[in-house]
Amino acid sequence: MAPVEGRWRRWRAKHPAAARVLTWTTTVLAAALVLFALLMPNSSAGFRPGEFVRIPVEAVFGAAVLIVLPRRPRLVVAALGGLVLGVLTVLNLLDIGFTEYLGRGFNLVLDWSLFSDAYSYLQDTMGKQATLGIAVALVVLVVVLLAVMALAVVRLADLMSRHTATATRSTLVAGTVWIACSALGVQFTGVPVASASTAKSVEDRTKRVQATLRDEAAFAKFAKKDAFANTPPDQLLTDLRGKDMMITFIESYGRSAIEDPVMAPGVDATLTAENQKLVKAGFAAKSGWLTSATYGGSSWLGHSTFLSGLWISNQQRYRTVTAGDHLTLTKAFKKSGGWDTVGVMPGVQKAWPESKFYGLDKVYDSHKLQYKGPKFSWSTMPDQYALTAFERLVHGKKHDKPLMSEIILTSSHQPWAPIPELVPQDQVGDGSIYDSIEKAGKRPADIITDSTKSKQEYGKSIQYSVSSLINYLVKYGNKDTVLIFLGDHQPIARVSGNHASRDVPVSIVAKDPKVLDRIADWGWTDGLQPEHNAPVWKMSSFRDRFMTAYGSTPAP
Repeated sequence: MAPVEGRWRRWRAKHPAAARVLTWTTTVLAAALVLFALLMPNSSAGFRPGEFVRIPVEAVFGAAVLIVLPRRPRLVVAALGGLVLGVLTVLNLLDIGFTEYLGRGFNLVLDWSLFSDAYSYLQDTMGKQATLGIAVALVVLVVVLLAVMALAVVRLADLMSRHTATATRSTLVAGTVWIACSALGVQFTGVPVASASTAKSVEDRTKRVQATLRDEAAFAKFAKKDAFANTPPDQLLTDLRGKDMMITFIESYGRSAIEDPVMAPGVDATLTAENQKLVKAGFAAKSGWLTSATYGGSSWLGHSTFLSGLWISNQQRYRTVTAGDHLTLTKAFKKSGGWDTVGVMPGVQKAWPESKFYGLDKVYDSHKLQYKGPKFSWSTMPDQYALTAFERLVHGKKHDKPLMSEIILTSSHQPWAPIPELVPQDQVGDGSIYDSIEKAGKRPADIITDSTKSKQEYGKSIQYSVSSLINYLVKYGNKDTVLIFLGDHQPIARVSGNHASRDVPVSIVAKDPKVLDRIADWGWTDGLQPEHNAPVWKMSSFRDRFMTAYGSTPAP
């Protein structure tokens, strides 16, 4: 360090004016960085000019502490304080990102595991090298931010120690002004001038951690309760015996697809056209709304909420319930003894132990569906192919019992570029036909930064998924086929809007009129498109309502 320090002193002596400018510029930048960290909001909507012309009480208190400390303790406290500010800045950025994609802030207890899912998503979407580059860049950025924040606070602490009298007077004045503004409720552009946002943020995060820990314990007890846990097999789903059941989730199929002015015209026209196909083929449908336990992502939380009848809104709840033996809707069909159960999971690319929890006899993941075509960004295969493979490998074969099939359709998964196209059914083959379609499609970079383009492509992906499903049903369904299909969650805020609900459409389709007669009192809308004022239920309430409607006898 001595040679470097010596060179700096010689340069400063040779260029005093430039040294003064550099010194004061560095000091001003350090002060601006610290103030930004203290006043930074944890949502993108909070970035308003008024937020950054406030007086942070934490700065007043921190200055007072640093002024009175001796040199060594002052340096230690300043460095630690800077690191804390850096950590809080990172957490605020995580809150902004999580709110943008998942509609909620970052959970300090539960959400660390989601980074591995995000890494896998980026790998599948952008490739391994690009993802590794992004990951390294983010780690370096965090380390640099922590280091620079610590150095900024240390620099300001040194400045105050060299000008103790001025620093003391300034701190007293700032403290007095803060107290006066707080007492009088002084505001600038509608924002209180006296700020304690950092302290409140720390308090809020502490409360959220405590609430999460309490929630884990309470949910573990609640999950053990089940209205149908002890129902004898012959008293489960008696009014659906002999029916081929399909429970199908359409990725990111949310209320916004039907009601947003950008997406709605195309999606609504598709729902109308597909409903006409159903009617012509002898089917009928009823539709309503369910409020999902998740938003923007974490689809498995929506799947497990719908099938278990429990509100599974975070990863810990998911781990808790899937480790137990709570009766899922799919498992109820298996337990009854009247159905063989199968899962079609094109999005599953590795071991999936949860299949036991869902009561699936056999699972066809991305490897077992025998697809030879290209990936469409994250989606391993087009929905039309997944359904065609389901018919070839499972549904079209002879069975001793009716089938209960859980099918996850993934073509409407973000980033919605490229999107598959429907091809003649007899040309689907092994999926090679999709090579030219994938190459001609848009790239994620074409739409990812443009909200309107993202909405347009998202709407097209929903149209494709719905059409693929209804085409399959019309071609291969029969008088005993019953289809339940729904969205797992709304798309991200960039598409659904910052204040969108968590509602998703749900439909039940059947040829046998007795099937829909059983839910006549639900108030659902006829057809595939639920009316705006159709009933809205929590997604967790569906299992019990459905099982009760179709003859299951509660036995807690």
